Amino acid sequence: MTNQRPDPDELLSKINEQEERTARGKLKIFFGASAGVGKTYAMLAAAQQQRLQKVDVVIGVIETHGRRETETMTEGLERLPLKDVNYRGAHLREFDLDAALARRPALILIDELAHTNLCNLRNARHPKRWQDVEELLNAGITVYTTVNVQHILSLNDVVGSITGIQVRETVPDHVFDEAHEIVLVDLPTNELLQRLAEGKVYLPQQAKQAQRHFFRKGNLLALRELALRRTADRVDEQMRQYRRAQDVEPVWQARESMLVCIGPQANAEQVVRNAARIAAQLTCPWHAIYVETPKLQRLPDAARQRILLVLKTAHTLGAETATVADHNEARAAAEYARKHNLSRVVIGSRPSARYFFSWRKSFAERLTSAAPELDVIQIAQAQTSREQARPDLTIIAQAVNWKHYLGSTAICALTTLLMIPLHRALDLANGVMLFLVAVVGVALRFGRGPAVLAAFLSVGAFDFFFVPPRLSFSVADIQYLVTFAVMLSVALVIGQLMANLKFQARVANSREARAQTLYEMSRELSTALVPEQIAEISARSMQRIFAANTVILLPGLDGNLSPVGLQSAARAPINRLLERSTQRPAPPMTTDLSIAQWAYDHEQAAGFSTDTLPASPMLYLPLKAPMRVRGVLAIEPKVARWMQIPEQQRLLSTFAALIALALERVHYVDVAQQAQLSMEAERLRNSVLAAVSHDLRTPLTALIGFADTLLMKRSTLHAEEQETVQIMRDLAGRMNALVNNLLDMARLQAGGIKLNKQWQPLEEVIGTALRTAELTFGKRKLTVDLPSALPLVEFDAALIERVLVNLLENAAKYTPPHAAVRITAVMREAQLEVSVIDNGPGLPTDKEEIIFEKFTRGQTESTTPGIGLGLAICKTIMAAHGGHIHAVPVVPHGAHFIFTLPQGTPPSLEEPPSPY
Repeated sequence: MTNQRPDPDELLSKINEQEERTARGKLKIFFGASAGVGKTYAMLAAAQQQRLQKVDVVIGVIETHGRRETETMTEGLERLPLKDVNYRGAHLREFDLDAALARRPALILIDELAHTNLCNLRNARHPKRWQDVEELLNAGITVYTTVNVQHILSLNDVVGSITGIQVRETVPDHVFDEAHEIVLVDLPTNELLQRLAEGKVYLPQQAKQAQRHFFRKGNLLALRELALRRTADRVDEQMRQYRRAQDVEPVWQARESMLVCIGPQANAEQVVRNAARIAAQLTCPWHAIYVETPKLQRLPDAARQRILLVLKTAHTLGAETATVADHNEARAAAEYARKHNLSRVVIGSRPSARYFFSWRKSFAERLTSAAPELDVIQIAQAQTSREQARPDLTIIAQAVNWKHYLGSTAICALTTLLMIPLHRALDLANGVMLFLVAVVGVALRFGRGPAVLAAFLSVGAFDFFFVPPRLSFSVADIQYLVTFAVMLSVALVIGQLMANLKFQARVANSREARAQTLYEMSRELSTALVPEQIAEISARSMQRIFAANTVILLPGLDGNLSPVGLQSAARAPINRLLERSTQRPAPPMTTDLSIAQWAYDHEQAAGFSTDTLPASPMLYLPLKAPMRVRGVLAIEPKVARWMQIPEQQRLLSTFAALIALALERVHYVDVAQQAQLSMEAERLRNSVLAAVSHDLRTPLTALIGFADTLLMKRSTLHAEEQETVQIMRDLAGRMNALVNNLLDMARLQAGGIKLNKQWQPLEEVIGTALRTAELTFGKRKLTVDLPSALPLVEFDAALIERVLVNLLENAAKYTPPHAAVRITAVMREAQLEVSVIDNGPGLPTDKEEIIFEKFTRGQTESTTPGIGLGLAICKTIMAAHGGHIHAVPVVPHGAHFIFTLPQGTPPSLEEPPSPY
């Protein structure tokens, strides 16, 4: 019996996964091929069954689309109130996540999982409804929901190519795959079209249009097949999870699947290509493995390279590849097939000629004995040469290391010389023990073949030199023949066992070294603070496990890659510190930045052992983090063959993922620190502005009052005195306007201003703004060009007037005294677009957006008064209204400021009843 103890890591993983599932709510998805198949109805029917079982069920959001039978199924179920939102002037209703969390039912119904929330609203927590569902599940609430096949992210492009319609609302595949239960709601295509014609899917007008486009019969058939296949994939994955959880060994032939066993024979590539054709015909997943035994470890480099190329070919053709280390290839293949539930095994057929090892069962026979439930398919070989007709003997002859056999012979000779002076003092049984020890030593040092040779040489030497009559192979006592047979058998068995143990110990040590390096690397990366530390840790770990030199390339501000440490001169002190802390600097590497840039831009591996520029001696892996690609890992392998082993490639991908996560963590730590500093600086600046503004406002108000009092007594003042008082009044007024701007900006930033929005015409606000800005406008020519039928718009009149006044004063500041200014308005795409256009010197280059930031002016040094707050106030006011403001240059000169307001739906004006 073999040791079937469970892996402790797998047990711990199962326990942790079970604990997470226990604390998390369950997600049940009602899945269909298209709208109208009855998903919502089936969900409500299941909810009614739960209500009858005294389960606390509530409706979070249900879309009945006016279907009477669906609305009837909601009777008796509690409905959570939806929250009212104002989106671009329209009053809509959305699912209230906070109310659901506060109510905390046992089961909640959330229809249309792929729905997009009104994410541009300040009170919207998540942009997608499936993210709301994730929060409900994390709170321990069970959720019933619905989704169509076209909303699955991985199938979105496929559905778009079939129907010609691109669906924008999608659900990530992991949400679908991690659901506790999937219920397929299916309806034959003809019945669905009949429901559509009867108006049970859409309203009659919408139904006719849908039947001409999305709901064509061919589209519905294809969508139905996609839904059935996706559900079958989900069920297949659940079956594999159950098999792993229950440690089921026999293969369940519930679905067509295939395993290809690759050997060192010359026809291995032919086997792979035939297997790929079979898998394509059956439309089934398939795996390709290579079992490396101790004998095959002694293959020459050319044979090993050929095997790796065959594995790469299998991967290119769509197989999942792996290499397995085991001394029994049939048992290893059977265990792999059982673990992955692969029902068919494809192998290459053996030649019919009998060789030296013809007494041994064929691989197919041994595989059938190890796993009788497997179907074994043998691919015929085309024998074209003597070498192909005798593949095993050819490889073994090439792989023999004669030094090991000479060493085995030498050890047996030394043991014999040691026994010659001791044979009189020792019993012959003890001499046998010495020879057995020699066989064990040979097996440990040189392996299985030399151990077999040592066993035969030990028996021959013992017989010739120490068994009477000595110096002869004849035996005086027939019982010594039994001794020889036992000695030979024991020596062969011990040699085989020691060679197997050595092989397994080497494999275990290699796995432990990889796991230890991976653990140490992840621990060190978790403490890294700058990219330079990540690069140094990565280089040290990659050198240890892969014997390869590495360098990390990160993008600069322009998107071009450069090695870590060269992105910014500000990091030079850190680089010097890291150079002093590194024990041995890595040798310089010559990286091809063009290949690295291609790998970064296309998010695909390039260079050595890939399909893109494989002649390059270096491998370039994009560092893909959850948010985006963070850079490129360039690897220069010292042993090229190691990088082509599937397990090494998967381990390399794991290393790259860890590096990418570390880089993203460092990036967001830096972003968080910068954001915190900016928030503190902004808070301090607003506090200072508010304090200073309040202290200045009182004396300025008094100064303006005194100036107005003096101007009222013009008759008592000389002309020069009147001019002085007028200038003092103007300067005080300008300073008061500046203080008001500071106070307004402080209040707007603090959220202290509440909008008093009312439906009103724009013409009145423009007239008020013109009167307010009349004093500062001077002799400039002002034109107002408004359409005759502008609709009512909902806005705060005082704040919009402030926007217009600031734009007019800005035009007055930066235009000549006789310049022309024009105000226009037009309705465009459900928005009111208001423009203030001048023919002044125009906007500074590349500052169309920057000038709307606080304390930013078009010219750094200028005699024009102001501190750069007017446009910033305009931007804040427009954002509060749900609008937008921007500026564009006017050719050949001038500036064009545009702000927009949502049109919305104005209230209806009912006429009073006629008295007649």
